[in-house]
Amino acid sequence: MKHLSIIFVLTGILCAQILTAARVDTVKVYSSSMKKDIKAAIVTPANYSVIDKLPVVYLLHGYNGDYSSWVKGSPEVQVLADLYNVMVVCPDGNISSWYLDSPVDPEFKYETFVSKELVVWVDSNYKTIQSREGRAITGLSMGGHGGLYLGFRHQDVFGACGSMSGGVDIRPFSNNWHIILRLGKQSEHPENWESNTVMNQLHLLSPDATKIIFDCGTEDFFYKVNVKLHEELLYRNIQHEFVSRPGGHNWDYWRNAVKYQFLFFDNHFRSKAK
Repeated sequence: MKHLSIIFVLTGILCAQILTAARVDTVKVYSSSMKKDIKAAIVTPANYSVIDKLPVVYLLHGYNGDYSSWVKGSPEVQVLADLYNVMVVCPDGNISSWYLDSPVDPEFKYETFVSKELVVWVDSNYKTIQSREGRAITGLSMGGHGGLYLGFRHQDVFGACGSMSGGVDIRPFSNNWHIILRLGKQSEHPENWESNTVMNQLHLLSPDATKIIFDCGTEDFFYKVNVKLHEELLYRNIQHEFVSRPGGHNWDYWRNAVKYQFLFFDNHFRSKAK
């Protein structure tokens, strides 16, 4: 009988957790710049209905992923939404957009979509803090490039930005991941590669203007470019958090990394709320 009581208690706790779990919705957002609907996963915390306004973390997927990649690959995202009372927006960035406005393909304007069109749509349809102080952006791999690229270039929109295992310098990888389709051949259009890599956006930053965190495993093929970014930011006296630990380019690493990023963003949101 004692064991049966324990089972009932545990079952009740599990049911309560399920009933109070963050909600995941799939929405379609029309992009005027690309003239098409683009899907996004929207994660709202369980107590969304009783909260006045929420901060938002824009969470970008990697190469060959889609809007559902984070929700499927890292269930921790829903837990983090509840833990920190934050909305999470996971837009579809195409399998290889690199979150750029492509200078060679006018049909790819994902910088415009994420940093402008999507933000306006989210603020119009959800109870959000409608200022840079209530927005952060980050992602993994290609999305890590996007997180810092958009965060650096749109500091009026995002007050904090990050990257996990990000391709923060795409120039050494000119033959990989269809970047060539977005920027053209590096030998023919070197200016496109120079002007669209995270490493060459640092002149846009000033000390402590934007909160920055990036994370990369020591066995990751992007590790060296992340270390180089860290060194360049130190040289320019740009405050940031750089996290490095053993790990590769995989979901085991990202499921752990995302927890640190959300903690970092929560500290930022709380400091701005005071």
